[in-house]
Amino acid sequence: MNTQPFTSGLSENALMITRVADRQWHALDDDLVVGRGHAQHRPDGRLFVSIDAWHDVIFDRLAEVMLAELPAPLYTVVDEADVELTAGWRRAGFTIRRREWEYVVPTDPRVTGLEAAMPPAGVTIVPAGQADERLLRAVDRAIRDEVEATVGWQSMPAEVIPRLEGDTIVDPSKYAVAAVADRYLGLIRVVTVKRPRIGLVAVRSDEQRRGIARALLAHALGTMHRSGVAAAWTEVQESNHAASALFGGIGARPMSSNLELAR
Repeated sequence: MNTQPFTSGLSENALMITRVADRQWHALDDDLVVGRGHAQHRPDGRLFVSIDAWHDVIFDRLAEVMLAELPAPLYTVVDEADVELTAGWRRAGFTIRRREWEYVVPTDPRVTGLEAAMPPAGVTIVPAGQADERLLRAVDRAIRDEVEATVGWQSMPAEVIPRLEGDTIVDPSKYAVAAVADRYLGLIRVVTVKRPRIGLVAVRSDEQRRGIARALLAHALGTMHRSGVAAAWTEVQESNHAASALFGGIGARPMSSNLELAR
């Protein structure tokens, strides 16, 4: 446990910044917890930090202590509407790295216009839970290598934990795929926690612009619609114009935005 005093003016006692566990800090004012800080490695290996504090002075002191003890680079994500939190991280030396829009995606094909969205000739859609795991892992690896060779996988949402030998297919039952006889050309992953989330839609680079992504979306959204789900959600990086056009073209609406900041 690592404790550092700081006279805050919040009470007659000193504000104590205490490291209560590995990568966890508390700010104590007269034995009352008035702020918390946390650091956690995301699945892609990057270290993300968060702070929940009552006052700017507490936020700033927690940030000062945490950043002194943590290795760079560091990242954080904030709701863009939270102006005060964004300002706090900028005072700590963080700068905006990227903006990500959260979209609400309708599932009704009469709204999306995907009633007639069929895969190209010779391509079939294999429903979630029925994909061959070997071919699924092969197309996932191929697409990730293509992204890494261009914009870099860190430009994508960080959410899949690599396992042994770089395996990033945590639950094969969540993926539907576009298939030809001997390989898969693209995939879509839908995970439901409180609501369905489209976590990934991707097609091999040499198979793009053939309507495969639209066919995968038509399948996944149609499946949700038939099960009574009216809408799903997804995130799209602001600079990913192709994804923005894809979801905008089926009636998806941006509802909020997050900022990823880095130091």
